[in-house]
Amino acid sequence: MLASASVNIAIALGASGTGVALLVVLRSRSSRSHAPEVPTVAIEDEKTLAVPDASVSVVDVSEVATPDVVVAPSVREKAGRTRSLFASAFQSIRGRGIDSATWDELEETLLLADIGIGLATRLLDPLRSAVKDGTLRSPDEVIAALRDGMTAQLATSDRSLHLDAVGSPNVWLFVGVNGVGKTTTIGKIATAQAALGTTVLMAAGDTFRAAAAEQLQVWAERSGAAFVRGAEGGDPASVIYDGIQSAAAKGIQLVLGDTAGRLQNKSNLMEELKKVRRVADKATGVVNEVLLVIDATTGQNGLAQAREFAAATDVTGIVLTKLDGSAKGGIVFAIETELGIPVKLVGLGETAVDLVAFDPGEFVAALFE
Repeated sequence: MLASASVNIAIALGASGTGVALLVVLRSRSSRSHAPEVPTVAIEDEKTLAVPDASVSVVDVSEVATPDVVVAPSVREKAGRTRSLFASAFQSIRGRGIDSATWDELEETLLLADIGIGLATRLLDPLRSAVKDGTLRSPDEVIAALRDGMTAQLATSDRSLHLDAVGSPNVWLFVGVNGVGKTTTIGKIATAQAALGTTVLMAAGDTFRAAAAEQLQVWAERSGAAFVRGAEGGDPASVIYDGIQSAAAKGIQLVLGDTAGRLQNKSNLMEELKKVRRVADKATGVVNEVLLVIDATTGQNGLAQAREFAAATDVTGIVLTKLDGSAKGGIVFAIETELGIPVKLVGLGETAVDLVAFDPGEFVAALFE
């Protein structure tokens, strides 16, 4: 185990998930500077899960560094690629005025942002009608109406992160395909919750990839979280189960459970993930969040992932990573309108400070301003 951690940045998200409580830089003596970015390997073969103990080891980390407050990034700062699509279209429309090409240009912009054809049609048809009947007369009025319509699509979702179990651990499971940033996301959330005073245990359920457990342990040591891992190639469900039981015995409030990078088109692996969820439900805790981590750069493929994972594990929310590097931020709208699954957190960069609670009003404003 590492005795101390190097410079880390934590974003402290409240349990309500409605905003950023504070941001923290953790400093201590080690020369390591950040959790390693470990190459991921897709899991193609089926693994047989067994509920019995999988030689699980438990590590407690007691050293917690002293925090300094820092400033969080905003979506406005980081969502430039998606915003540039809209800015280009709006400049063209304002310069030319409303004509027959306006609607093709707006539709193309929405599709390039991966909003999807169905929602694009539902957004633009009322605007066409309003222009015909004279309700909307200028390009600025059309753009403002489009902004209102997009904001309304995201207005009703519950984006809270539930931490409301009493007398037993809260359990947040994390699912998603390889390479989306799942393990790093767990580490950032652990650091955030620890900064808020929540006691945390991290369970390394991705037993098929030893590097994933090692990466998670580095995050545990930096955040002061307890840590549970199993034998390489062992039973993932058993690791999650034993992690929850260990947290219950020690009075730990929150268990963050990693899982292997399931391929959503492999039915055997999805069945395995269902079993992980069933076993977690049998432990002495409350599974109140199943968070699907999606890479924003995958666009509509992320929507396909969401469908499969939602069917397998009752997904409660989305963590959308790499939003800063994508022009496909419209996938937020596609996921929420088609599946009814709220985006709860978004990743805006490489460090923990860049994981923020998703604010739909701020996000839409960032695309239009």
